[in-house]
Amino acid sequence: MHLTRPIYRSPYWPTWPLLEITTGCTHNKCEFCTMYKGIRFGVHSMEEIEQDLAEIAAKAPNVITIQILSANPLALPFNKLAPVFEKINEYLPKMEDIYLAGRVTDLRNKTVDELRRLRELGMREISLGVESGDDWTLDRIHKGYHAADILEQCRKLEEAGILYWMTFLNGVAGKEHSRQHAINSAKVFNRLKPAVVGVGSLTLFPGTPLLEQAERGEFDPLDEQGMLEELKVFVEHLECDCGFLTHHTVMSHLTGPEFLGRKERILRILDQDIDYASRADVSKIRELKDFL
Repeated sequence: MHLTRPIYRSPYWPTWPLLEITTGCTHNKCEFCTMYKGIRFGVHSMEEIEQDLAEIAAKAPNVITIQILSANPLALPFNKLAPVFEKINEYLPKMEDIYLAGRVTDLRNKTVDELRRLRELGMREISLGVESGDDWTLDRIHKGYHAADILEQCRKLEEAGILYWMTFLNGVAGKEHSRQHAINSAKVFNRLKPAVVGVGSLTLFPGTPLLEQAERGEFDPLDEQGMLEELKVFVEHLECDCGFLTHHTVMSHLTGPEFLGRKERILRILDQDIDYASRADVSKIRELKDFL
């Protein structure tokens, strides 16, 4: 298999088989991310892709799902992506769902009709690393698009009948813009129909511009209590009929379907966490996250 390490894949979709058709990230400029630093964006040849599909087919010819790598293979234009999907269906004739992640900007080069065709070939659900619906925050972290782009491109997915996940990155605006980040993100999400809203928690990894800025006093990160308070503001304003997923180690109990039906319970839990949780204990759990 042609796989570039380290391998990043969504744990929420079937994690085997994996098929890498691109390497790296087309953008690779987000201020909080080091996942693909030092890895240039590239595209595998059809010959390499077919070799990997043949290997998968030899081991599991009846698989019905596959996860496509790497960071944002959705960036490939329709005339490059569709032939790959056709080959997947040729080698794996029982294929039902082709999962992949992408950036909002990856949808600009595709029409609704092209997206419909990709859905027919198996792309029925994708994940978008949106992070925020607040323009100030999006500019601050160098995402490369604005709220209007999120609305325009996600509506194309809805018209094409493709389900999509959206992420909210808790804490990425720092203390300076925390409330606006939470409220404006919820406002944008509310104008769309995401299948799942996923909440991640900012970690300042070594080598990221945000950590360097924090060390220079140019970025004031939220503490654990601030993270919980920001998340509560986001939940208070979120009105999507969607699944709700938290990646936080200490808040996995908030995850589940039918967000609106559980919203009041989620807010009660957050109130309890804000009022009673020991910041030291919460921080210690986060420090141990890699070992859990």
